[in-house]
Amino acid sequence: MSDFTHYTYRVLWSAEDGEFVGQVAEFPSLSWLAPTQSEALQGIVGLVEDVVEQMEQTGERVPEPYSERRYSGEFKVRIPPELHRSLAIQAAEEHVSLNRLVSSRLAS
Repeated sequence: MSDFTHYTYRVLWSAEDGEFVGQVAEFPSLSWLAPTQSEALQGIVGLVEDVVEQMEQTGERVPEPYSERRYSGEFKVRIPPELHRSLAIQAAEEHVSLNRLVSSRLAS
């Protein structure tokens, strides 16, 4: 069985519901409402455990936790030519590569 504890869980206050809501990034359609943060976390973890077990029993593909995925450090972004030009000029003026400039902007 997949380790359901490795998924990306979070608990937020829902003013609309008047309770805490437990969520998991790998299963965006799942949530769990509870009066306390700990109950919301326990609820969503238990729900994910049940869903993963059902998926495995039916042969469905179980999402890999984000924490266990491998990332290359590269992704392609399409931007307007004018913005590309502007960023290239800024990078040249700062004596850095375009990649370094954009990476530093994304990190801030």
